[in-house]
This record gives sequence, structure tokens and C-alpha cells, in this order.
Amino acid sequence: MDRFGINIPFDDLPLSDHPRWFERLVSLGYTDVWTGEFFEADGFTPLAVAATAAPALRIGTGIVPVYTRGPGLLAMQAATMAELAPGRFALGIGSSSDVIVERWNAGTFDLPYARVRDTLRFLRAALSGVKVDEKYETFKVEGFRLGRRLHTPPPLYVAALRPRMLRLAGQESDGVIVNFLAAEDVPRVVAEVGPGKEVVGRIFVCPTEDAEAARAAGRRHLAAYLNVGVYAAFHRWLGRGPQLEAMWEAWPLDRKAALAAIPDEVVDALIVHGSPEQCRARIRRYVDNGVTIPVAMFLPCGYDLETALCGLAPAPAVAGG
Repeated sequence: MDRFGINIPFDDLPLSDHPRWFERLVSLGYTDVWTGEFFEADGFTPLAVAATAAPALRIGTGIVPVYTRGPGLLAMQAATMAELAPGRFALGIGSSSDVIVERWNAGTFDLPYARVRDTLRFLRAALSGVKVDEKYETFKVEGFRLGRRLHTPPPLYVAALRPRMLRLAGQESDGVIVNFLAAEDVPRVVAEVGPGKEVVGRIFVCPTEDAEAARAAGRRHLAAYLNVGVYAAFHRWLGRGPQLEAMWEAWPLDRKAALAAIPDEVVDALIVHGSPEQCRARIRRYVDNGVTIPVAMFLPCGYDLETALCGLAPAPAVAGG
């Protein structure tokens, strides 16, 4: 693998303690750190810490939603990161979900495809330094120009699940960000994007040989997301509808029954777990099938961070070395 990333920030570790871990990542051969925005840290601050603590790392948002910031503020934050880490920062954007946009941020989850497309086009113009005075389908920008000129505008990536958004990523962005898929799903997804694009794949990892503990953690994570409409539709498109129907049916009334209804084979397909060698081999399958930048995201399952990072490292190292 030419590049191998880790999702940050790490669970149960204060951001103030992260700099030494970013240096450790470099020593272990990791090339990237990527963030998301869920209900923990924001997508930019951990990257700013990484950019200064470990200048060798490439950094990226994977992703920040297009609804929860205005277009101008999103451009300013992206420009700030690109200036802090010139040539090392990538901006990943996406629609996110109705839960994050409407329930948590008092927004309206309308026309997600159009909003992502419009934001992508606005950012492409704004980050080039031109004045933007444009009425898009989903918003209007009047007279915006970045006050700090970027010598190296960041590449723009689009998070996508189904064909229309995947094709948008292929046609108008520099790469696509995918998650919640099995290694065997990657060729179908990449075929919609088309050739020549970076493919960032968030891969959920439980670094433990305790299969039952890994499956329990995996079920909790999958149930929390696959009952959200956009992810449910994605897995129906991938063909997992029959396997997940019992979970979807139980979820509104009985959460425990919904968890129990997720088959082991679905958990094992979507969650990487096992020995370090088994985990590395599973991640390699994603790469062999078309992911160009694998990004491991550890799920809470009782692992030790140092041991887990060493076990997954591109160049396996001795813990504490």
C-alpha cells in the first residue's frame, strides 16, 4: 500500500495528548490521518494538531457536512487548513444524514445531491481565489472572495454511497470517500465513480481475536448507522436488504432484538477483526479491489492503542519501539 491512514481523534484520549501519537504514526509507516464529524470532535481541529505535530502526515476531512456550515465559512476553514499544511490537506465533503443535519443541527436535509454538487462547484471556484457571485440551485453567494490567496488549493473529495453521488464524485471531484462497505462491494462502487480517481475507504476495525467481543462492538456500530435512511438505502442497493430486513423491522420497537437480528456474516463482512495478520490481510483486500487510501477506524472493543497501531502498521513494529 502506498498510503495507509487512521481515523482520528482516538477514543478516550484527550486531543492535547495526540501530538505524541501523531509522531508515533509516522514512525510506524502510516501516511494519513482523516477525520469525520459525528457527535465528538469537529472535523478540522484534530487535523490542525496533526499538521503541526507531524508534518510528514497527509491530512483530510472524511467528511464535513455541506449543511452545517455556510459555503463561505467552509471555504475559509478549508483555506486555513491548506495554508497550514500546503500540499498535504484534502477537503472531503458530503451530505451527511438527516439525523446529523436536522435532529442535531436544526437544519433541513433537502436536495442532498444538489447541495453537495453546488457546494463542490462553489468551493472549486472560491479556493482558486476568484470572486464568487453566483446563484446555485440550493443557495446563493454574493461577492465572496477569500482574503488569503492559496498557492496550492486543496483537492476536493466527495463522500458517496449510491450511483448518482458516486458519478458526481467521478465527474467533478478529485476523489471519492466511501464507508460501511465490504471489500467485495468496492468494485461495484468504484465502477460508478470511473477510472483515475482516488478512493478513500473508511474501514471499521476491531483489533482483537475475541470474535464475540468484536461482533458485539460491530453490531452496536452497524445498528446505529444502518438504520439511518441513507445507509439503509445503500445496503439495499448493495443487495443486503434480505439480510438486514429483520433488523430494520425490529429497530423502532426493540433495539436489543434489532442488534441480535444482524447476521454474523454481515458483521464479519463490514467489520475487520482478528489477529494483526488477519486484519492487515482484510485491509489489503479493500486495496486490491480498488481503494487507494485505506483509513482504519478503530471501534471500541477493549484494545490497547499502541498494540493495535503496531499490529496494523504497514511495517509491523514491536509495541513501544
